[in-house]
Amino acid sequence: MQKKIALIFPGQGSQKIGMGKNFYDNFSSAREVFQEIDEVLGQNLSRLIFTGEISELTKTENTKPALMAVSLAILASLLSETKKNIQEIANYAAGHSLGEYSALAAAKSLSIASTAKILKIRGEAMRDAGAKTKGAMAAIIGTDYDTAQKIVAAAAENDICQIANDNSIGQIVISGHQEAIARAISLGKEFGAKKVIALPVSGAFHSELVREAAEKVASALAGLPVNKPIIPIVTNVTAQPEDKPEYLKELLVKQVTGSVRWRETIIKLKNIGVTDIIEVGSGKVLSGLVKRIEPELNISNIEEPQDLDNFLKNY
Repeated sequence: MQKKIALIFPGQGSQKIGMGKNFYDNFSSAREVFQEIDEVLGQNLSRLIFTGEISELTKTENTKPALMAVSLAILASLLSETKKNIQEIANYAAGHSLGEYSALAAAKSLSIASTAKILKIRGEAMRDAGAKTKGAMAAIIGTDYDTAQKIVAAAAENDICQIANDNSIGQIVISGHQEAIARAISLGKEFGAKKVIALPVSGAFHSELVREAAEKVASALAGLPVNKPIIPIVTNVTAQPEDKPEYLKELLVKQVTGSVRWRETIIKLKNIGVTDIIEVGSGKVLSGLVKRIEPELNISNIEEPQDLDNFLKNY
């Protein structure tokens, strides 16, 4: 059977100090990506990524462009080593939350400069919206999507409470007012969830509570050119392959307050014939989720130069 490849790009939670440094040190193509992003943002983001404090890197306005920088630097190394374009390597791309921006940049829908700018704006807007609204998030472990919906409905009362990330079978993240999330935590076992755990976040991301951030993202995106991606992006909001520039812009705005449909995204990739999924960037969080969703897929990740060597041998 012919291989059909999807590249996937990680989101917040995969950051760590030192990520991408071995690519920066060993590949001029990776170095160029980091340098371009530093220049565009007017900050030494690469120094923060390689040798900074984790508390500073974890600030959402830094994490978002940092994870994108690492993913795109690794991808640039892959493309320079293979001497191929992305469409010669992969059929589809997808990313988790901010990772969707990395996917769009990888597919030449957004330039690296535009991606860095919009992620910085998105991070600052979400930070500010999070500080203004009394929001929280929690992970529901050990239940299915329908049951999670029942927990959310029962916990909401007159507050906002919604599914933020449908990550995989048995792992669903919810978001909303602090009081509603507290009710969901206490209600979880009643509905058969193994546990509901509060998450250490600064706001109710991917919920209506950060509507103000969505408006800022819409305003910033309005002034940025978005091209047709050279490979389709399976988006968070629709869990379908999309390639129309104006619609992709619209979906990036909806993504701020909408649910990340990651489980459905992976199911969709399998259903449209993808055989191999390669996570490009820091960590293996998405690889672990993919294994739980569709264990028959061939799953690998490129995080260090030796992973790139393995890729070159196998593909």
